[in-house]
Amino acid sequence: MIDFNHKNPTEAINAAIDRGIMFDRKIQPRRNYLGGSAIGEECERKIQFKYFNVPEDDGKEISGQSLRRFAVGHALEDLAVKWFRAGGFDLRVKKPNGDQFGFSTFKDRIRGHIDGVFVGGHELLKYPALWECKTMAEKYFKQCKKEGVRKSHPQYFDQVQIYMAYMQLTDNPTIFTAINKNDQMMLHQAIPFDADAAQKASDKAVRILQACDAGEILPRISNDPAFFKCRWCSWADHCHNLTI
Repeated sequence: MIDFNHKNPTEAINAAIDRGIMFDRKIQPRRNYLGGSAIGEECERKIQFKYFNVPEDDGKEISGQSLRRFAVGHALEDLAVKWFRAGGFDLRVKKPNGDQFGFSTFKDRIRGHIDGVFVGGHELLKYPALWECKTMAEKYFKQCKKEGVRKSHPQYFDQVQIYMAYMQLTDNPTIFTAINKNDQMMLHQAIPFDADAAQKASDKAVRILQACDAGEILPRISNDPAFFKCRWCSWADHCHNLTI
């Protein structure tokens, strides 16, 4: 029971909220496929851990606060759809039956769901055009603005390329929208189709699934557990203590 007579109930209330949303996450059905958004991940072993639903290291499980942050990101993406439509763009995000647009390949083991498709509106764009939206902390938003998606967020670039290929939306550039979570500043970048990048991403996904089927553990991104990307990884302890 929450003590509402306590001078500062914030911690107790947040703990109750986080327990609830973390429980909801745990009872969600696990994916049995490789998502298009994961294919661009740099470390192929990390992709395997996600595919096999390997539990995160002790103490590195996703927090309730992180889940709330993700939810805010999704809410901003929903708002962005309304903003585009208010601006005169015909942006479609669901089929008439309410399902998301998406694709499935490799015996339904590689799937992806797109954020939307521009089908008409201003002459600013060429139609149809894939739409991909990401929300970012200010640091990463500025990096994306300065360097472009391909350099600053290669995982997102590969995601866009494989979506364009499988959704057959290759004629016109994808409109990649980044939203700064701090001030809701929006950045829009046009990403042309890169057939070579799309093929490499697709081949990578198939190779990872074949390795999973064969019981082969793919190389980690670094053999040094102190490497910064390994230190941030939720499976670092499991990965670097794994004997193969």
